Amino acid sequence: MFDYLGVLISVILGLALTHLLTGWTRLIEMRRKVRIYWVQVVWTVAIAVYLLVLWWGMFWWKHLTEWPIEWFFFLAAYAIALYMAASLLFPSKIQEGVDFEAYFFENRVWFFGLFLICLLLDIPETLAKGVDHLRDVPVLYRVFMPGWLAIAVLGLASRSRRLHMLLAPAYLVTLLGYVVISSMERIVSR
Repeated sequence: MFDYLGVLISVILGLALTHLLTGWTRLIEMRRKVRIYWVQVVWTVAIAVYLLVLWWGMFWWKHLTEWPIEWFFFLAAYAIALYMAASLLFPSKIQEGVDFEAYFFENRVWFFGLFLICLLLDIPETLAKGVDHLRDVPVLYRVFMPGWLAIAVLGLASRSRRLHMLLAPAYLVTLLGYVVISSMERIVSR
């Protein structure tokens, strides 16, 4: 069953990653014709990393032998929410003269709302892998997740450009730190 679900999840997450990669390519092509906003660029990198980490983490589900329909819909909904969040970081077509700072703040509530939903969906998804003995929940997950939830809530609630200049790099650095430390932890424990 996982192979069947894995294809669907891969397509959805692949579309999200494709949207981000296309956006980056268009930014490079149109760098003199659009107003680039570094905070938005950092968020696109962070969400791309999140997509890849989630895609990697979905692999653990291959060990589940029985698949209730609820889990199928739950994991599909998680992937869809992440696709939608990623899609809000770039317009579907980038026109000359786009001000990405204005675009980011026009979509801020939707982006952070979906990002918060993704983080909230990640909690039962990660815990279920532990309950089903598919993988241990990393100790650091309990440390980092409250901070990520706070970043999402602050991003959702605040229009402060100064605060947003802190949130994007804070999330990216902590996500990369989590990935590196938890990977090293797994290597050392072997």
